[in-house]
Amino acid sequence: MGALLSIPMLALPGVGTVMSVAASCCGAATCSMVCSACGKCGNSVATRIAYALLLLVNSILAWIMLTPWAIEKLQHLTLDYVKINCPTGQCYGWLAVHRINFALGLFHLIFAGLLFGVTSSKNPRAALQNGYWGPKIIAWIAFIVLSFLIPDQFFQFWGNYISFLGGMLFLILGLILLVDLAHTWAEYCLEKIENTDSRFWRVVLIGSTLGMYLGSLAMTIIQYIFFAQGDCAMNQAAITINLLFWLAISFISVHPSVQEYNPKAGLAQAAMVAVYCTYLTMSAVSMEPDDKHCNPLIRAQGTRTTSVVIGAIVTMLTVAYTTTRAATQTLGLGNNKGGIRLPEDDDEHNLVTQQPARREMRAEVLRRAVEEGSLPADALLSDDEDDESNSSTPHDDERSRTQYDYSVFHIIFFLATCWVASLLTSSTEGDGSNDGDFAKVGRTYWASWVKIISAWFCYCLYIWTLVAPVVLPERFDS
Repeated sequence: MGALLSIPMLALPGVGTVMSVAASCCGAATCSMVCSACGKCGNSVATRIAYALLLLVNSILAWIMLTPWAIEKLQHLTLDYVKINCPTGQCYGWLAVHRINFALGLFHLIFAGLLFGVTSSKNPRAALQNGYWGPKIIAWIAFIVLSFLIPDQFFQFWGNYISFLGGMLFLILGLILLVDLAHTWAEYCLEKIENTDSRFWRVVLIGSTLGMYLGSLAMTIIQYIFFAQGDCAMNQAAITINLLFWLAISFISVHPSVQEYNPKAGLAQAAMVAVYCTYLTMSAVSMEPDDKHCNPLIRAQGTRTTSVVIGAIVTMLTVAYTTTRAATQTLGLGNNKGGIRLPEDDDEHNLVTQQPARREMRAEVLRRAVEEGSLPADALLSDDEDDESNSSTPHDDERSRTQYDYSVFHIIFFLATCWVASLLTSSTEGDGSNDGDFAKVGRTYWASWVKIISAWFCYCLYIWTLVAPVVLPERFDS
């Protein structure tokens, strides 16, 4: 299967071998191996890992299209088919990135439609989600090839508007999930403390809260020392506003009015939001260009290509992980009172543990019926055979109910391809960030401001989850 993945790259001298190795990481055999080697983790977990690998390989392939030698080969391969204004040749790579991500995005949109309404792996259409990796990989390759036959004007519109909007939606979704995680974590610890009166959970809650606040403070001090010197007004403003925000959410979290309507709100949630948003701000100022001498990390780099490659791959791995987590949790948002968290029935680990219990209860009922003589003795054997025949894998954890909505899963992966495309192409705006062999993913003022504004949005979203029960009490009454 890896050989098939390298077909589109065979025309590039010296690239076919490299791409054969890289593409083999996401071939049908590898995807099947992941699904079978996952063991007791369940059918659903292995499937998500396989789709994340597909997204990772697609992102790396798109990133390679921004290298100078790839742009040069694209110019020859297109035979002047790309006729838009392209004075530096960068638009060849820009278009290629959007074509490749559009291909995978279209792949996920089609699957979102095909799998709409599937609620159990017993549904025949569920096999499209969890199997047929060979045909799916071939379809992905075919979409990439066909995307290069679509006129460039379409991708100019797609990249500048649709892809940008989809990327922003993906980023917002990730921030919503972060706020949800903050509420869920604190409430889980409080529940353990109330039910067990355990000293361990008190230490975990207090220690994690204190540790996250100390981490936020340390990152803020580092930013002021290294990134806010001289005339770096942008960095000074971003760091200061972030500091004011996390002080504000800490005060609001313990305000008597908030505590009255939501007693479980507290510093634990505020600390988690503060440390993440402070990290986002620090990431923003450390990845901006150094044209104003406000980013000493760029000047201190010894091996530029190595740092760029590692940074890009880490970024893509993060997107792949975020996608799989977001895609399995979105349906639970907003279903709880007083906050946005997931219902326990939708938690993947609960379903994994509940499923065997249900089978054991059923087996016990059958055993009693056999003992009473109401059922023949072979009823137990036929029940086991039915379980084996109805399951496509020995560890199928979705026989009675899927652990996530398949259609929503693929829609979020589509949004992830939009975000990857926007992140990669933000480095081709003539800001001098492509002065090496590889594009520096995210090293532009555009990417820095996206992270800064995302942190502010996350703060505002968390504040709303605190004050909403106070402002709209009728909406949160039992």
